[in-house]
Amino acid sequence: MDRKLKLLSGLDMSTAVGVEIGALCRPVVTREDGTVYYVDHASTDELRQKYKSDPNVDIDALVHVDAVWGRQSLSEALDGKRVDYVIASHVVEHVPDLVGWFTELGAILKPDGRLHLAVPDKRFTFDLMREESRLSDVLSAYVVRARIPQPQAIIDHVINVRYDVSAGAIWLGQQSDGRPAHTFADAIATAQDAVANGGYHDVHCWVFTPRSFAVICRQLVENGLLHMSCVNFFDTERNELEFHVHMQKCEDAEHAAGTWKRMEEAALPFDPQAMSARARRALINPRNLAQRMRRLLR
Repeated sequence: MDRKLKLLSGLDMSTAVGVEIGALCRPVVTREDGTVYYVDHASTDELRQKYKSDPNVDIDALVHVDAVWGRQSLSEALDGKRVDYVIASHVVEHVPDLVGWFTELGAILKPDGRLHLAVPDKRFTFDLMREESRLSDVLSAYVVRARIPQPQAIIDHVINVRYDVSAGAIWLGQQSDGRPAHTFADAIATAQDAVANGGYHDVHCWVFTPRSFAVICRQLVENGLLHMSCVNFFDTERNELEFHVHMQKCEDAEHAAGTWKRMEEAALPFDPQAMSARARRALINPRNLAQRMRRLLR
């Protein structure tokens, strides 16, 4: 199944009204697919200026941004509209306040509304050497209502990010630890700018594997800070670097926690340094993946 089918699986695009966040020039949902509102942190003109020198962004193909989600709430940005779904591809890892972000998304979703995410799996990206996000950091960001990445995330990113990595090589167990891209001095100076001047430094605030994402969501649900269940999960496939999670509004905390527990149990373990080639091949066998998916969806 290709990534668009994964992200739209379970949605009736002929009737559903939705939001896509951070589509830039590569929207998952086009206006031909159905009614969609594009949300970003800046207007189309501002994005065109921001990315004019970025070779990875075709500024002529940028979508028309319908709502700017900045200092106002998402509901305010959308003039109070309620939608059936939200799509966010490689967005959740950038949001400074994870709990606040989930809460604002929940506020615009209809009672059975869904949030579909594509999330980078740190084991196969430039986050390879970074620490998995801790619940304490998630809660700390929520306490201060973080609007910019926090010093811990900035420092961990700057010190530990590795740009010379290959998902394919990692899957084969052939990837080295890579070379640090920056120094401690770089990390401290960047974090100090954020603290002293409120400078926004675009880093991955959160670093997940499928299992760690499920664990954090379960703990948030159990403590009343997240009101969504996991209704579908596509684990990271061989030679890929992202997993997909479908979430749905749910006020039954016990039920929701159980769905996250099942995702946690279904997520594939993967330690390329500790596993033999034979074990890796067995782990990523399509039959094994299918069995795990069936267990999750029971």
